[in-house]
Amino acid sequence: MLPYLQIGPLALPLPGLLILAGIWLGLSLAEVNAQRWGIKSSDLYNLSYLSLISGLLGARLAMALRFPEAFQANPASLLSLNPDLLDFTGGVLTAILAGLIFGQRKRLAFWATLDALTPVLAVLMTAVGLSHLAAGTAFGAPSSLPWAIELWGAARHPSQVYESLAAGLILLLAWPGRSWLVSTKPGIYFLRFTCLSAGARLFLEAFRGDSQLILGGLRSAQVAAWLVLAGCLAALFYLLKLPTLTEPSQ
Repeated sequence: MLPYLQIGPLALPLPGLLILAGIWLGLSLAEVNAQRWGIKSSDLYNLSYLSLISGLLGARLAMALRFPEAFQANPASLLSLNPDLLDFTGGVLTAILAGLIFGQRKRLAFWATLDALTPVLAVLMTAVGLSHLAAGTAFGAPSSLPWAIELWGAARHPSQVYESLAAGLILLLAWPGRSWLVSTKPGIYFLRFTCLSAGARLFLEAFRGDSQLILGGLRSAQVAAWLVLAGCLAALFYLLKLPTLTEPSQ
């Protein structure tokens, strides 16, 4: 665990820095390949940053709505940089809504835009795994395996390392221009990437020690991954049956 990076008198939160680095690297990779999908790099940047800012604001607002007493007692915490004061679900929904509104106003092709954003998501997933490792979050279940790590008073599966390795492998498979995931049909690239990511989450969640349980023992993340996987497979089946109307630029 290395939650803070000490640079002189400054203590910078390393998990947040890793996430920001992942977004920057992902956007740099996506910018190079944006034309392949017929999307302007400027639109891609604006869409990404608008979604990011909206997601952060929405995550903080959702947390304030969930725990109004805590924020009323300390209103300054609304401006806190503490990521623990962000509601993940509220942030994701807000980011998606902002992205949809921006895309509609700019008349961006829906599936082609998702294809163009796929490298951003692939790099970001890798950064998220490293961020969990630095923060000690998303920790593993107790384990006696030789590669178990000491964390929170017990030897545990290095679930954060598993997450990073899986995300790195998916990133290699989803690398623009050299991937079997790429298709001439818009949307196929994004959906195949999402299927792989959902499948990885189904497998990796079994090693987590902090999973949220619902309905008498089901892991909520695995339930969500099953739903995402089913939805992506249905969308893939639908898109693959359609005739090819638009081909990405080569």
